[in-house]
Amino acid sequence: MIKQIYNGKIHTPSGWVNGGSIVFENGKILEVKNDSLLIDGAEHIDADGAYVTPGGIETHCHGGGGRDFMECKEDAFLTAAKTHLKHGTTTIFPTLSSSSQQMIDEAAEVCDRIIARGDTTILGLHLEGPHLNIKKTGGQMPEYICNPDPAKYIPMIERFKCIKRIDAAPELEGALEFGKFASQHGIVMGIAHTTAEYPEVLAAWENGYTIATHFYNAMGGFHNVREYKHEGTVESVYLIDDMDVEMITDGCHLPDTIIRLIPKIKGIEHTAIITDSLACAGSDSNYIFLPGAIIEDGVCKVADGSALAGSIATMDRLITTTTKAGIPLFDTIRMASETPARIMGISDRKGQLVAGKDADILLLNPDTSLKAVYSMGNLVD
Repeated sequence: MIKQIYNGKIHTPSGWVNGGSIVFENGKILEVKNDSLLIDGAEHIDADGAYVTPGGIETHCHGGGGRDFMECKEDAFLTAAKTHLKHGTTTIFPTLSSSSQQMIDEAAEVCDRIIARGDTTILGLHLEGPHLNIKKTGGQMPEYICNPDPAKYIPMIERFKCIKRIDAAPELEGALEFGKFASQHGIVMGIAHTTAEYPEVLAAWENGYTIATHFYNAMGGFHNVREYKHEGTVESVYLIDDMDVEMITDGCHLPDTIIRLIPKIKGIEHTAIITDSLACAGSDSNYIFLPGAIIEDGVCKVADGSALAGSIATMDRLITTTTKAGIPLFDTIRMASETPARIMGISDRKGQLVAGKDADILLLNPDTSLKAVYSMGNLVD
């Protein structure tokens, strides 16, 4: 049946359309209208002045609803994805922290099965490690961290089509060859948990690494080596204009000033917002898969409080926190939808309210809190 959301403030590529409407059927957007004239025979949904935006696309999320993707179980994947869906994430790329090859294989088998069944929210797997710099471990489990080994990553990439993104520290031995091979197979490569300076970041860029993972977190900035000044990973990423970045806008990982600074320098089109959330997100559960991690001050930390381990945020919290930091809502929505869609290669069907694309739609109240979620045209309860 044709559905029409009317009397809303519609987010379109060219700007807000006040008093507009959006028409969709069978999971696809048919038309975005500049008016709210009702279509005969359609199901009419009064937005009552709400913002109508594309659904959130989450490219970095470890779990939710009390479940973690590292459990490598189908019910964990589906429970976590459903939890984030209720909070505005209509597309998700489940993330594994540094894991053993056996755990990666088991999780990838689960993800491949879910995608093969035609799941409309889970579109691929993201591996955050295990090829990271041990000096920047953060909340990762150090026992799994290792250098890239072509004897392992070549058969893995050739076997599992669900793997869509991998993060690594480019300064590791073999990391450049790894990035080149993986990117040639359509995988988005990110630099993460790294001490890389400009020569290493530039080499990474030239070998297929296109995004900086949770920018500013688990990477170095401007620093001294004895008496001389050196650029860090952060400044190096800024110098590569077309390198994308993602930022955790949960209100804990980055201060408001940096939330404003990043898109000011990189541009909205190169900045995505992420939760980097753990199993406890969207849940009353305090369960965290990472050993020794704790929840304190609205964020997950390693037990001694020396580093953050991940967030408890969901997409609706990201949107509110980012706008409160001083980013216009229009740009915040682009960073939650349009930019991650382009980064992950799904902008042909996701990320904008445009005729022909999937009817993944959010309704936001005037205070940007979540009013309703539509996934492929269906109201999420």
